[in-house]
Amino acid sequence: MADSEDLVKGLRGLLKIAVADLTAQAEAGDAEWARQLRAEYDRAFAKGRTGQSWSVWRASEVDQAGVSWVLSSVFVRFCEDNGLIDGVWITGPGDRGQFALDAEAVFYRQDPSRNARDWLRQGFGVLADLPATSDVVSRGHSPVWRVPLGADASKQTLDFWRETRDDGSLRWSLADPDLGTRFLGDIYQDLSEAAKKQYALLQTPVFVEEFILDQTLDPAIAEFGLSEVKMIDPSCGSGHFLLGAFARLLEGWTEQAPGMDVRERVQRALDQVHGVDLNPFAVDIARFRLTVAALKASGLSRLSEAPRYKYHLASGDSLLAGLGRQGVLLDDDGDLADHAYPAEDVHEHPGILEPGRYQVVVGNPPYITVKDKALNEAYRRAYPTCHRQYALSVPFMELLFRLAVRGGLGSPAGFVGQITSNSFMKREFGTKVIEDLLSGKDPDNPVDLTEVIDTSGAYIPGHGTPTVILIGRRRAPVGQTVHAVLGVRGEPGQPADAARGLVWNEIVHRSDQLGFEGTYVSVRELPRSVLSRHPWSLSG
Repeated sequence: MADSEDLVKGLRGLLKIAVADLTAQAEAGDAEWARQLRAEYDRAFAKGRTGQSWSVWRASEVDQAGVSWVLSSVFVRFCEDNGLIDGVWITGPGDRGQFALDAEAVFYRQDPSRNARDWLRQGFGVLADLPATSDVVSRGHSPVWRVPLGADASKQTLDFWRETRDDGSLRWSLADPDLGTRFLGDIYQDLSEAAKKQYALLQTPVFVEEFILDQTLDPAIAEFGLSEVKMIDPSCGSGHFLLGAFARLLEGWTEQAPGMDVRERVQRALDQVHGVDLNPFAVDIARFRLTVAALKASGLSRLSEAPRYKYHLASGDSLLAGLGRQGVLLDDDGDLADHAYPAEDVHEHPGILEPGRYQVVVGNPPYITVKDKALNEAYRRAYPTCHRQYALSVPFMELLFRLAVRGGLGSPAGFVGQITSNSFMKREFGTKVIEDLLSGKDPDNPVDLTEVIDTSGAYIPGHGTPTVILIGRRRAPVGQTVHAVLGVRGEPGQPADAARGLVWNEIVHRSDQLGFEGTYVSVRELPRSVLSRHPWSLSG
């Protein structure tokens, strides 16, 4: 497997070529897709889905299309190098590389009007037409089918993957006997600088994901029962929470129903995992990663042997689709939440954001403020806790709890867990989310905040913003105190292994020990009244 950091650097160069090509096409305005893009912008602007200028909005869409072309080539290369598909379209080790070149030459001889773009699409089509991966490079939604990358840029894509070292080996091999897909999280986070800024792309480290699932999914299975549990991450990114939950649920089915056909166990676990993200290529990565995980769990070695796995992953705006039907986003033409961009498919997953549906809701929502004025106002209308110059962490807090099963009168409440920026604790925009939501006084969306864990002193890769982990349940508050892990001292230096950092080690191993007074954290029960008013102070 190629070094992940080097691979991302190389792919960023490839993306730059793709974006330059597509930008030139869009500015020329002659291409049919460019005219359709302008029509889509006009419709979105008229319906209030965006308030950005045409040039800014177009740049984002062009970047998305470029990323889609690059990512689709990554998916094909991973499948080629690991024998997941029959045949070779881009390249492969040894004779497989020459086989791809020969097949491409025959392709052009059959129709001299074809070019490298058409050949790349042949490879993408293999994944699009296999039942197991038809949603990954979807013919109905992926930009690679409606936005034609130029012939020269397409050839440079092929040349990139075919580059060899002095010994003749491929520079960018994606072969991995364990079929590891974690590298796709690095690509998700760092491939596109424009997307990183727009969506605040940030993957959740495994050790954080595992800790939050320990506090939410595991107790939910114990309380509701394995067969009843459904979980969702409404800001799922490249799917770290989804992969972790799938593995735990599958392990549960293996223990509980060892005689069940393995493929049925895999599908049952998949049916319990749900995710939505605003960024279309994040969802493509999450789908691909789940596909590979399901394939491995099913004991299969070829995608052609796999069934059409049923996934519950959607691309779309969770904040709009989640609350848009409650009457706050209606306009003259209908519901703003019904407006979907071509790459979005959340409308094809009815009920995925239905309030009160999930026993487990987890997330690492974006921490940025919304610069698009139309969206900023739409979220403000839909989420009462949006106050002043709010960060997106605020409406997502509302949404996460609203998606959870509401408890009461002997019925258990859903579990909610998230890692988020701690800026709401002290800055004025956090006043309403603390005093109106997390206080538990909202009868429509009750919150029982059970744990507050100060992670601002821990070293969490990529998280330059100080963070806090919140755990709660959707029910009226129970008890007068909240379990709190308070920060005493920050990490003295960057640890070689973040999962073994001194601060994180005390959080993981001491957070359940009431009265613990450590070097880095202390553990106490705080009066709920203290956490029901703004600002918070979590200094031990």
